[in-house]
Amino acid sequence: MNNNILLIEDEASIADNISYALETEGYSVFWMQLGSDGIKHLQNHPVDLVILDVGLPDINGFEVCKSIRQFSEVPIIFLTARSEEIDRVVGLEIGADDYVSKPFSPRELSARVKVILKRVQNCAILPANNSFEINEKQNTIRYQGIELALTRYEYLILKTLLQYPKQVFSRNQLMDRVWDEPEASYDRAVDTHIKTLRAKLKKINHQDPILTHRGFGYSINPEHLGERI
Repeated sequence: MNNNILLIEDEASIADNISYALETEGYSVFWMQLGSDGIKHLQNHPVDLVILDVGLPDINGFEVCKSIRQFSEVPIIFLTARSEEIDRVVGLEIGADDYVSKPFSPRELSARVKVILKRVQNCAILPANNSFEINEKQNTIRYQGIELALTRYEYLILKTLLQYPKQVFSRNQLMDRVWDEPEASYDRAVDTHIKTLRAKLKKINHQDPILTHRGFGYSINPEHLGERI
């Protein structure tokens, strides 16, 4: 497997448990106790995924994530003792791929890591239409020839909309399709991901391919799809 994982966590006991679980799965884990050291490591060494604690002693984990996003689109999983909705929304808006609240099972975290890292697998691209191309096994989507830097949930939401271009999906329908445990999430999470998706798409084309149907949900604008390949 040989995937390199950067773990930024100040509690040694938690870091030991996570490292053991991930190394058992074949991952190489590099542990940093400070956010500043984690940023420096990432700037100088190739990393496939970052596991980042929010409550670090030197820099808030959210600020670490913002710093990382200035130079890297590496997947990030937040670890936190916080469970408030606002914290989850902040984490998603600044670019987190997943969010795990303490206490958690190291095996559960390993499973989430495995799912996210599938996006780096090599696979031939499956064309979806003239504007979008879906790589289902690598878990990536290209828009007008440019690969989008998507979080796990952004990818799954956009993929769902693209695969059913004539269907309007409610928030609950998207949550049922995208979230492993939709009952544990919240409606606002969908809106948060749609907002960040739109921002990334508009960097490539100012026209918005995602339609909002007030009181119903979201769909893809057929004008942006073109003919099936």
